[in-house]
Amino acid sequence: MLSIDNITIRIAGREIIGGATANLPAGRRIGLVGRNGAGKSTLLKVILGQLAPDGGEVSWPRDWKIGAVAQEAPSSADSLLDTVLAADHERSTLLAEAETETDGDVLGEIYTRLAAIDAYSAPSRAASILAGLGFSAEEQLRPCSEFSGGWRMRVALAAILFANPDLLLLDEPTNYLDLEGVLWLEDFLRRYRGTVLIVSHDRDLLNTSAEFILHLEHHKLFLYTGNYDTFVGTRAAKRALDAAFAKKQDAARQHMQAFVDRFKAKASKARQAQSRMKMLAKMQTVEVPVDEHVAPIRIPKCVEAPPPLITMDNASVGYEPGKPILSHMSLRLDPDDRIALLGKNGNGKSTLAKLLANKLPLMGGELTRARKWLPGYFAQHQMEELNGALTPIETLSQLRPAFRMEQVRGQLGGFGFSADKAMTKVANLSGGERARLMLALATLDKPNMLILDEPTNHLDIDARAELLTALNDFDGAVILVSHDRRLLEATADRFLLVADGRVEPFDGDLDEYRKFLLSGENTPTRREAAPKKVRAA
Repeated sequence: MLSIDNITIRIAGREIIGGATANLPAGRRIGLVGRNGAGKSTLLKVILGQLAPDGGEVSWPRDWKIGAVAQEAPSSADSLLDTVLAADHERSTLLAEAETETDGDVLGEIYTRLAAIDAYSAPSRAASILAGLGFSAEEQLRPCSEFSGGWRMRVALAAILFANPDLLLLDEPTNYLDLEGVLWLEDFLRRYRGTVLIVSHDRDLLNTSAEFILHLEHHKLFLYTGNYDTFVGTRAAKRALDAAFAKKQDAARQHMQAFVDRFKAKASKARQAQSRMKMLAKMQTVEVPVDEHVAPIRIPKCVEAPPPLITMDNASVGYEPGKPILSHMSLRLDPDDRIALLGKNGNGKSTLAKLLANKLPLMGGELTRARKWLPGYFAQHQMEELNGALTPIETLSQLRPAFRMEQVRGQLGGFGFSADKAMTKVANLSGGERARLMLALATLDKPNMLILDEPTNHLDIDARAELLTALNDFDGAVILVSHDRRLLEATADRFLLVADGRVEPFDGDLDEYRKFLLSGENTPTRREAAPKKVRAA
């Protein structure tokens, strides 16, 4: 059992967690949830021993191994496979000792222990984890240094999953994964035998993987049985009961106080008044926490345009002449389209998004855009290009100098920026606030086609719900790349599978897509009765 006993944590004099207690059952999967800035990552640092609490303690069985994803992505010349294998320190040490040990008895003990920890199947297990996270057999043999930071973070995740610690701590593990990687991770965690404490804003991951929810709210910890949806229902019911009890108690308190005020000076009623005063003093106050404010997301009404917005005929696109990433694309996109792009990272989803947003030139074939076509494009890499020295107001004003200040403030207000936040340097905004700023920038010109490439990475669960509602209220076309299954299911009405250099319709739902991925098949089974959802140009 992981025991959190009355811990208090202060950062720069501000209390993040105060007198929090929770006992987490061993061998179970627990989701740690709370609003951005509540202290979830700070709590993980305390458990890992990277940060000392100001009071209280955290304890677990002495023989437990604790593991978390390395904060720095591996970047050595070692292959991905060797990097993951090295994460099992006991195996690596025993294999090194076996190379030099000359004592037969000791050598026998080493080989017995290697067999006990299943050391000889380790390469296949490591390769399976890397494959699940999107690395081909060929890529697994390449040096870590050849991959980008996001892909190296996947290697770090693969390493800790392979190490198989007794207590596995995961802090937003899906941020560097595509939908396919998230679906694989869900399946992996369901079969994990150790204790898992996972911080995530992915509601589907918490629903499929978590058996308990640990809620960090108002500096305290509350443990709920069940997955995230069960937690939401249980918490709502508890708050309703608490509110009803508090109202009843308040009425009783007012009644007794009225009696005291009326009769405390009357000799014949003095004893009864004193009795009521003692009862008032003993009455415990039931506090019903006020729901924290959820900043809005409101997408401006779009500029109307007749269909089609975009047509493609045998189109191809890529980055190097003569080497298209995608080819033979014949698509039609209309103002009422809600399309999600499926496919593993590296297959071309972002390339197609850039082509649609006019960020990449056409390499071959034909592509026609409507005269009134207006795109709004969001991509994660753009967040890194924001000028941290500017405020959100200055950022928007520089892009649209003709905008009046009330227009700038109105646009920012629609994405949850208060007057103070609008004047805060971008460098001092949270990841979620910078994501909101990027959405505000993407919708400045009232686009009639939103092209969103992983918009939810830094948004918490409540903000994702706001984005979902905003997209469903939006009256233009939406092209969406996301690993958030809930957002895809609630927003998209058809799917395109980007794979093997082609873009084809996927006529199933996401449950069927998950089965297809886990089956290991190269192409999905088509449902003959399903209508073709991509219209020819």
